[in-house]
Amino acid sequence: MKAFYKTSFPYQKDTLSLPVKNLDEALPFYQSVMGFHILSRRDAPTRSAVLGRDGIQMGLAGNGGDPSQDGCFFEVDDVEAAFAEMRSNGLEQEEAGYRADQYGGTSYRVFFIIAPDGLCYCLGERQA
Repeated sequence: MKAFYKTSFPYQKDTLSLPVKNLDEALPFYQSVMGFHILSRRDAPTRSAVLGRDGIQMGLAGNGGDPSQDGCFFEVDDVEAAFAEMRSNGLEQEEAGYRADQYGGTSYRVFFIIAPDGLCYCLGERQA
């Protein structure tokens, strides 16, 4: 079963301009492990790509930013399905390390992953 990605929120400024050092090296992880597909690519003014999945979008850009200081939160319909899907797609992280977090007065069951490019992602399912 695949998780449905509902929304995305950036840690810093912009979900459509997450920094990567090498776009061509970063893209395969997002496509094969996270299940995104490329919506558009451009080479100028910076090499970048917009990726989509389930109606949400995210962007990767070789904009000189530090990937270890950025990432985003994805709200999903089933956090366990999201982790299981990524594991079956080749994610090398053994355990999800689920925990409960609060964001803006809403409770989520979450887990974190670090992409090979250094970006950090939190995936969470809203709790009643």
